[in-house]
Amino acid sequence: MKKLLKQVKAGKISIQDAIEKLRHLPFEDLGFARIDHHRQIRRGFPEVIYCPGKTTEQIIRIFESLAAKSDSVLATRAEPHVFEALAKSGKFPKARYEQLARAIVLEQRKLKPSKSVLPIVTAGTADLPVATEAKVTAEIMGQRTELICDVGVAGLHRLFEHLPKLQKANIIIVVAGMEGALASVVGGLVSCPVIAVPTSVGYGSNFEGLSALLTMLNSCTAGVTVVNIDNGFSAAVTATLINRKIEAGK
Repeated sequence: MKKLLKQVKAGKISIQDAIEKLRHLPFEDLGFARIDHHRQIRRGFPEVIYCPGKTTEQIIRIFESLAAKSDSVLATRAEPHVFEALAKSGKFPKARYEQLARAIVLEQRKLKPSKSVLPIVTAGTADLPVATEAKVTAEIMGQRTELICDVGVAGLHRLFEHLPKLQKANIIIVVAGMEGALASVVGGLVSCPVIAVPTSVGYGSNFEGLSALLTMLNSCTAGVTVVNIDNGFSAAVTATLINRKIEAGK
């Protein structure tokens, strides 16, 4: 919008042409989707594509629409064949596929990196897909991140060497399956908020993450907030929004 107004002021674009460009600012109707181009202004980051339930053609059309008006595009839970189809189009040579996170990432302009580092802690290696989704999401939103892997409660001594950096953080994401106890442990050792992400990792009585979710919701540690099962994306967005406010106040 700033660029457009400057062009009008400089006489490089007519008022009528500017009106036509602004027509799609609130949203763009593709028939099967209404792309919210106003979201970057409201929230500081454009709309993200959630791929399940959409056809490959629909995902690509949405991706093209967002790329035309946004600095970055993120498509989550994307299967490899979707990225292959996008790559074949040849329109987005800078797009990359983060296989572990199942995410398609297009960074057309990098954001200024955060001053602080956002730690993303996993209880086990099996939690890495969800943790990586959080990492990719946070990084495209301008956060510096660090993965701290496999420090769950079955071998809690592995966590202690990372305590100094955890205690310096503004906010921490903890990703854990099985019984999900790690979030409470970390929350009891630091003075910052903890975003807990339960994962569907575990045997039968884990109930596909429900056991970890209930453990985290019932945490006796104050300051632990919980997102949905396997939702690394939401954890990263929440952590980023909080960290931006903290850093803006410093």
